[in-house]
Amino acid sequence: MKQYLTVDEWSIIEEGFHPDYNQITESVFSLGNGRMGQRANFEEAFSGETLQGNYVAGVYYPDKTRVGWWKNGYPEYFAKVLNAANWIGIDVQLDGETLNLHQCEVTDFRRELNMREGWLERRFTATLPSGKQVRVEAKRFTSIVDDEVGAIRYSVTPLNFSGTLTLTPYVDADIMNADSNYDEKFWNEVLQEAQPTEGYVIAETKKTFFHVCTGQKFVVTQNGQEVALNATPTKRTKYIASRFDVAVQQGQETVLYKYAANLSSENHPKADLLANTKNVVCAPKRV
Repeated sequence: MKQYLTVDEWSIIEEGFHPDYNQITESVFSLGNGRMGQRANFEEAFSGETLQGNYVAGVYYPDKTRVGWWKNGYPEYFAKVLNAANWIGIDVQLDGETLNLHQCEVTDFRRELNMREGWLERRFTATLPSGKQVRVEAKRFTSIVDDEVGAIRYSVTPLNFSGTLTLTPYVDADIMNADSNYDEKFWNEVLQEAQPTEGYVIAETKKTFFHVCTGQKFVVTQNGQEVALNATPTKRTKYIASRFDVAVQQGQETVLYKYAANLSSENHPKADLLANTKNVVCAPKRV
């Protein structure tokens, strides 16, 4: 593998798009604060090589040992750290065309993990199959002050067209571990709630019965002013989302601020998880 990362005193930097190394880069550029850890997955859809990962401290599953469990001296189970709900997701469409870097020509790509200030930033220009060009800047962090909270600033600027930008922020707990035996999923749904600009999913681990509530809330701005949204909330098993359209002009930046939280029954009574998560995500500050 070639050396494709630049390292300075406080940052790790990727200059240029390297999809063949993306799973490695997702690990190197991970964020964490001791309570939750998040791989450097893209917020928007990506059909290339990727390994989704959000991990909540103390939440595990006793998975059957894949090889050797029938032999003397081998444990029948081992404690597996579970992939928890995807809280960073933001589906992006431009006049109905999905932004997916695996299907785009990508230029001006830059990703930086700043370890002094504790944020991950990604910038790129994408040319979609239709020829539409868009500039995206995404910045996120997991808070060290409130270690159950994460926030994202996601901006989209059309470069050669005006039209309709469709954004769908979501929380997806219908996930699995890449190393799960027989493609087993380890979470059952307890509760979901979707409102126009916020939503929540509570999922329970099989066998160990941990509860984790993952919530989101978001606002959108153009020209520094908050945009009134006509968002449509949607739900399916272990998944909530809100979809909305925004009219965009060539060269105009639209910014989505997404605030999220992961609260677990390790730190909160199960009966209070939903209310406590709402209190966290509904009192955010701008990134």
